[in-house]
Amino acid sequence: MSDSQEYVAGGPERLPGRDRRRFPGISSRAYEHPADRSALVALRRLSGFDTVFKALSGLLPERSLRLLFLSDSVRVGELQFPHLHAMLLDACAVLDLPKVPPMFVTQDPRPNAMCVGLDEPVIVVTTGLVELLDEEEMRAAVGHEVGHALSGHAVYRTILLFLTEMAVKVAWIPLGGMAVTAIVTALREWFRKSELSADRAGLLVGQDPRASMRGLMKVAGGNHLHEMNVDAFLAQAEEYERGGDLRDSVLKIMNVLPRSHPFTTVRAAELKKWSESRDYQRIMDGHYARREDDKDASVTDSFRESANHYAESVRASRDPLMGLVRDIAGGASDLGGKLFGRGPGPGPKGDAPGNDAP
Repeated sequence: MSDSQEYVAGGPERLPGRDRRRFPGISSRAYEHPADRSALVALRRLSGFDTVFKALSGLLPERSLRLLFLSDSVRVGELQFPHLHAMLLDACAVLDLPKVPPMFVTQDPRPNAMCVGLDEPVIVVTTGLVELLDEEEMRAAVGHEVGHALSGHAVYRTILLFLTEMAVKVAWIPLGGMAVTAIVTALREWFRKSELSADRAGLLVGQDPRASMRGLMKVAGGNHLHEMNVDAFLAQAEEYERGGDLRDSVLKIMNVLPRSHPFTTVRAAELKKWSESRDYQRIMDGHYARREDDKDASVTDSFRESANHYAESVRASRDPLMGLVRDIAGGASDLGGKLFGRGPGPGPKGDAPGNDAP
C-alpha cells in the first residue's frame, strides 16, 4: 500500500488509520484451528481434489446463487456501501489475499455472513449484520469472511450446503439418507472448527480483541451493549462447559450436531484464549507460516497436532461426560497395568519381570 510504512525489515507493516499490522505472504495455516488445519492440509495434498470438486459446479447451486445475488442483492463497491468496500480491501491487504472476492449485501434482518463458491469465493453479509455492528466489530466480521476465502473454506462450505439439501431430498431412502446424513454430520463438525479459524482471521484483521468479543456478544444478544458485559458473557461459556450432569452433556451434543457454527459464547471463549496465546503474539511479531511453504506441510504432523488438541481438550474439560471419559481411560490404564503385572505407576528399579526385588 502506497501510504503504509515499513514496520520492521522483513516483518509486518503498519496500516494507515489505526495502528494495525499486515502480514505479507501469510499462510492460513498460521491461524487455523488444529482440527481444521489437519483436514485442509490433507485435502490440499490430494492431487486434483479441488479440480474434481469444481467440476461438480454444474450439479451445485453456485450459478443460481451468483445470479440471485446479482439480481436481488447489492454489490459492494466504491459507489455502493463504500465503507464496507474499504473494509474488504483493508482485510485483503492485512491477510495478503491476492484477489479481492466480490461482496454483496442482502436484505435479511437476521445478522449473518457467509463465504461460498467453487470457482471463486463470494462474500455475502446481511443487512441485519451491517446494522448491528459498529465499524471495528464489522471489520472483524469482514476479516472473518476473508479468512474463510484464504483458507479455501468456500469450496467445502458450498459442498456442505449442497449435501444438506440432498440429505433432505433422499431422507426417504433408508441407506442413502443415512449415508448422506453421516457425511453431513462429519462436515458440520469440521465446519464448526473452521469457524473458529475464521474468528482468528477476523482478529488478525481487526487486531482489537474487545471489538471481536463485542461483535459475538451482539450476535447473541442484539444491539444492547449498555445491558451486556464481555466478562459476564465469557463467564457464561465457562458455566456452559462445567455445568450440569451427564444428561446435560448428552443434550449439549444433541444441540450442537445440527449446527454449522459453534455456540456464540464458546466462540468468544476460544477466541479470547487464542488472543492471549503465544501463537497469536508470534504472528503479531511477524513470525508465522508462509504461503510459499504450504506445499511442504506435513499431513502427519497436522493430524498429530489435531489429535493432541482433542486429547488436551478432554484432559482440560470440566464437562461431566469428559470427566467420565477420563475416568474410564484411567481405569483401563490401571486395569492394563494389573493384567500385565504392572502397578498403576512406574515401579521401583528391579521390579521388571525376571528380576528379583531386593
